[in-house]
Amino acid sequence: MLFDTHMHTRFSTDSDMLLEEALLKAQQLGIGITITEHMDLAYPGEPAAFTFDVNNYFAAYNRYKSEAVLLGIELGMRTDCLADNRLLIQDKPFDYIIGSIHVVDNIDIYCSEFYHQRSKQEVYNQYFDAMIACLREYDFIHALGHIDYIARYAKYSDAEIYYHEFKERIDEVLQLVAAQNMAMEINTRRLDSQERIESILPIYRRFAELGGKLATIGSDAHRESEVGRRLDVGMAIAKQCGLTAVRFVNGKPLEISG
Repeated sequence: MLFDTHMHTRFSTDSDMLLEEALLKAQQLGIGITITEHMDLAYPGEPAAFTFDVNNYFAAYNRYKSEAVLLGIELGMRTDCLADNRLLIQDKPFDYIIGSIHVVDNIDIYCSEFYHQRSKQEVYNQYFDAMIACLREYDFIHALGHIDYIARYAKYSDAEIYYHEFKERIDEVLQLVAAQNMAMEINTRRLDSQERIESILPIYRRFAELGGKLATIGSDAHRESEVGRRLDVGMAIAKQCGLTAVRFVNGKPLEISG
């Protein structure tokens, strides 16, 4: 069964999707799903934004859990939030923990000010440096989320990440992920053109060359219509790069097929 391992429902600040809507769409598509609500502690200017009550989350969703419905979380990784993030997930029954970089230097990457009067090289190097620093400390995550996240919002004529432009830093990221037997997420949100697919492929090929073995596939859905989008593209990338596509159940990777 194919598995969409990254999506957000009403527990995430930026989503109004009901779990029931996600379940219905998954059933129609014949896929499994993992819910991964946003948790970005100490969000700039709005500390309560992008957080949720973990106990309420499990109280509301535990009854839906099954082989095809798993419960996870997407942690916003920051070195200054390491201890609090570690405590937050301690002894909690999350199937899957994604570690993502959303905020760098206390600025959300979404915000235009992060790019103001700065070159792409400077900004992307800072992004990867933050990722490297976090991966050295976040030994409790299961996958690195959307390595190309910055390309969604960067204010450059060509925002794509090209491996050859940042290979030293990307190699360090990939080595850290591989050494800890974590998965690299193939986030399908942006994979809507052959050009974007070709841009991202060298990163996953290199991950396999450096000893990486696992990939998760996630739509990053925030609404019902996005659930399961382009999972076939993600699976094709994993296969082409020699990576095993998995879902995480109780923190353990299990191979998926489709």
